Amino acid sequence: MTPASRLAEIAPFHVMRILADAQALEAAGRDVIHLEVGEPDFPTPQPIVDAGIAALANHQTFYTGACGLPQLRAAIAGFYASRFGVSVDLRRIIVTPGASGALQLILALLVDRDDEVLLTDPGYPCNRHLVRLFEGKAVNVPVGPASRYQLLAGDLAAHWSDRTVAALVASPANPTGTVLEQAEIAALAAACRERGGALIVDEIYQGLVYGRPHETALAVADDVFIVNSFSKFFQMTGWRLGWLVAPEWAVAGLEKLAQNLFLAPPTPAQHAALAAFDAPTLAILEARRRELEARRDYLARRLTALGFKLNAPAEGAFYLWVDAARLTADAAAFAAGLLAAEAVAVTPGLDFGHAPTMLRFAYSQPIERLGEACDRLARFCKSALPQDKHAL
Repeated sequence: MTPASRLAEIAPFHVMRILADAQALEAAGRDVIHLEVGEPDFPTPQPIVDAGIAALANHQTFYTGACGLPQLRAAIAGFYASRFGVSVDLRRIIVTPGASGALQLILALLVDRDDEVLLTDPGYPCNRHLVRLFEGKAVNVPVGPASRYQLLAGDLAAHWSDRTVAALVASPANPTGTVLEQAEIAALAAACRERGGALIVDEIYQGLVYGRPHETALAVADDVFIVNSFSKFFQMTGWRLGWLVAPEWAVAGLEKLAQNLFLAPPTPAQHAALAAFDAPTLAILEARRRELEARRDYLARRLTALGFKLNAPAEGAFYLWVDAARLTADAAAFAAGLLAAEAVAVTPGLDFGHAPTMLRFAYSQPIERLGEACDRLARFCKSALPQDKHAL
């Protein structure tokens, strides 16, 4: 037997190999500082944990409807109303097994064989692989500092073809941490609408923004597909729970797909998530957001002093996307050397597109650990780089 041919077109997620290498070093007794994986060190807030434990104790472990608990869908709708002033019919909200489950449903709905989806390069790699999973073609549009590494309406005009059915953007974005302005989202939605296609907006880092308002694309375009998650802002990564908001016309098809692909999202996680929107939980999350902002500012300052360059403002998520061109021509080799020599794990840009000199730093550790990581990084640069680089 041979596997399906599509498997050859789906690349490994290199950050997971880096994580495995880092864990092997830890098993050998090394003190590894993890700045590679998109998961902060904060545990799930205790009110959410308590709600999950109570659900298990009360035997709330049976299937729910394919679209999720009605009370959780209502709570999500209430969150849009209270935080963003946006009214969303709960029937348009579908709870999913993680944001990846939400994106799979949307792509299964929209993409036929050889249909194209426009994505950013750099961008989250699993997105293009999911397009391929549904026999579509990911069109990776090069974006750079001039657009804050974001896909804009002009890019759609330049790259849209007769086979294009959708464009996918992220705000805040992984790996760059950049944010789309509301006017830019409105222009993207209009460009997709004019061409008979769909705009998919990944908002899984929504809430983790710094120095700017919390926003949603639904405030400027009601006909877009929204992908969101309980993993990042709500810090429920291992609970595997997300949601999507769809235009009304798409709901019946998405529900049918959910019934067949997933049966239902995980029941205990859904009951736990009901506590995510309560005031005590939101107070915990806001304090942690401020801590992440302080970490971002500290790490950006230290990395810039070492010679790395931030080409665009990191206004959200918990990543710094830095250019290491002044220090190396091969960021992957740099990251491997840094891990081996100093036990600091970072992610090279090759995971996210054509970015040979770029590195992603996740500020997912306390400032004390970030400081230690930067000290080790400085030592590595001094010992491993050519002498003429040391003055940088």
